[in-house]
Amino acid sequence: MEKGTLVEWLKAPGERVQIGEILFTVENDKALNEVEAFNSGTLHIPGNAPKPGDTVALGTVLGYLLADGETPPTSVPAEPAAGAQPEASDIPAVQKPAAQGPADAGRVSISPRARRLAKELSVDWERISGTGRTGRITEEDVRAATAAASLHDSAIHESADVQRMPMSQIRRAIADRLMASHHDGAPVTLTAELDATELVALRASARPRPAYNDYLIRFVALALERHPALNSSVQNDDILRHKGIHVGFAVDTEAGLLVPVVRDANLKGLEEIARQSASLSGKALRGELTSEQMSGGTFTITNLGAVGIDAFTPIINPPQGAILGVGRIAQRPAVHEGRIVPRWLTVVSLTFDHRLIDGGPAARFLATLREFVQAPSAANTRAAG
Repeated sequence: MEKGTLVEWLKAPGERVQIGEILFTVENDKALNEVEAFNSGTLHIPGNAPKPGDTVALGTVLGYLLADGETPPTSVPAEPAAGAQPEASDIPAVQKPAAQGPADAGRVSISPRARRLAKELSVDWERISGTGRTGRITEEDVRAATAAASLHDSAIHESADVQRMPMSQIRRAIADRLMASHHDGAPVTLTAELDATELVALRASARPRPAYNDYLIRFVALALERHPALNSSVQNDDILRHKGIHVGFAVDTEAGLLVPVVRDANLKGLEEIARQSASLSGKALRGELTSEQMSGGTFTITNLGAVGIDAFTPIINPPQGAILGVGRIAQRPAVHEGRIVPRWLTVVSLTFDHRLIDGGPAARFLATLREFVQAPSAANTRAAG
């Protein structure tokens, strides 16, 4: 993150604020974040402070918390305060009035995402002049350097029927994650056709009627209990085997693809999963998901059946080790009990990172998932936990 958008103040100027109270919300990349006060005081917002809707850089001062009797500053600094380089979690802030330290003169630095992009594009970032805070090299600087280097090789034809649009923060975040998954992993995809006839009948008789995705979240969570190798992620040279089973599910929104997470899905029954997934999906579509609601997933499901897709190759959501793609459930001819009859079939595709998961465990995971889909009553009635 290099910048964020101030969405709204939840406290009014002149209002007394206590430690831990929510001050304002700020949007970065995919998430809407609630920012709490780490000090107590009276909120003071000078006239030149950023307004809701403004996009501001990391370290920008939005206002002040004043002690009793303290003289209010007449303005906020026009530029982000110089000083130590921000961490990835930094956000625009409400400050206690204080003097700022000097910048680290002569130090050339680059943001983590810019460094990763420079590696992907084979760009020597040490030769780039940064335009970020205190000369920090940003993703925009890397992209600009790449464009300048290739200018003599190609040109973009502009005409009246071409609309040029800048890539949104959310679109860029999605692009960076997918590129990282493609370049940093060793993805392999296995596909299997599952007979969902019994699942279709079970869902038709249910009241209230869960979504197919709710059943899949439950079945996947139970399958991960049996095959914990699939509930893994990678960090540097380490494999992290997660004890908690937290299943993310992709939601297609106007802003881009968002992945809320149902935590401890293996400990929840179908009805609770259905309630949580409906709530999270609604928040995703309204742009109300928080970072916490999209973080910590250990496995992801992406379902394109609702838009008529039979099968596809999903891309892993890093740093997770696997993702399940689900196609539509359609009636097709099938051999059942020695006869060719119409059955409800679906194709699922499991993409896994071969660096940490072998083909055998992945295949056995799909076999267990087939067992649950083809005999859903037994899996659904199993006691949660």
